[in-house]
Amino acid sequence: MIRGYRRFSTRIVLRSHENPLGIPRNRTDGKPTIPRMQRGIPEKRKLPNVDKIVAVSSAKGGVGKSTVSANTAVALALQGKRVGLLDADIFGPSIPKLMNLQGEPRLSKNNRLIPLSNYGVKTMSMGYLVGEDAPVAWRGLMVMKALQQLIYEVEWDGLDYLVIDMPPGTGDTQLTLTQQLVIDGAIVVSTPQDIALIDAIKGINMFHKVHVPVLGLVQNMSMFVCPNCNHESHIFGSDGAIKEAKKQNIDVLGSIPLAEAICLNSDNGIPIVIADKTGTISKHYRDIAATVSKKLEEEN
Repeated sequence: MIRGYRRFSTRIVLRSHENPLGIPRNRTDGKPTIPRMQRGIPEKRKLPNVDKIVAVSSAKGGVGKSTVSANTAVALALQGKRVGLLDADIFGPSIPKLMNLQGEPRLSKNNRLIPLSNYGVKTMSMGYLVGEDAPVAWRGLMVMKALQQLIYEVEWDGLDYLVIDMPPGTGDTQLTLTQQLVIDGAIVVSTPQDIALIDAIKGINMFHKVHVPVLGLVQNMSMFVCPNCNHESHIFGSDGAIKEAKKQNIDVLGSIPLAEAICLNSDNGIPIVIADKTGTISKHYRDIAATVSKKLEEEN
């Protein structure tokens, strides 16, 4: 077993064993106090040494959210920003593959995890702490403990932007992140297909409820571009996400085609913004990063 993972996982188990219900033990009268999270929404706080946090969500799997997260983060780094990328999908981490990274994170002098870096982006993922083929068969409490460590026990060491690749859904993990962290903006990713838009709308409404500004919607896989003749086919429908964005009164950050170059380079661990820095396809991600950066700077 990986040494760092043993330490990481044991620490979670001990905390869970010592305090399985999250009840503080500092009372002297023997009566448990009610944790803050059970009394109401906890107070949000800033992440130390991180200026802006951007959440990338889809509320549905399989729409290319992680690819958008990785390319947007790298595109921000290419703008000269100090960028981190947090893979918050405990059960199905994709960032190690997309960023061509593997191995055990080292611990700093402060006993914090040191991010692995590539393409100018610092990254942290559960995928570094477990085997590639090993399932994370944990119940909710263990997942929350692991997520807390990935958020608060990482040595980010000063970032302009931390991009969080959110897991699918609108459950415990999403609420933990959005209710405890000051998230400066959210990007919602969807395909034009109605079945994907149903969940995207749920994600948008979740961000509204937890008071996280929605920066805009990215329409991914907007069309298929034939690599031979450049013919465009609207496999998942035409501009469904753009039409929905107008209904929701949010901006459209970009419309990215379903292109072979994105798929092949992602499988090889090379973001398209690196593989084809000046190409027309990578320009979609560069424009998204530029728009997000501008929006957040204007808000500031």
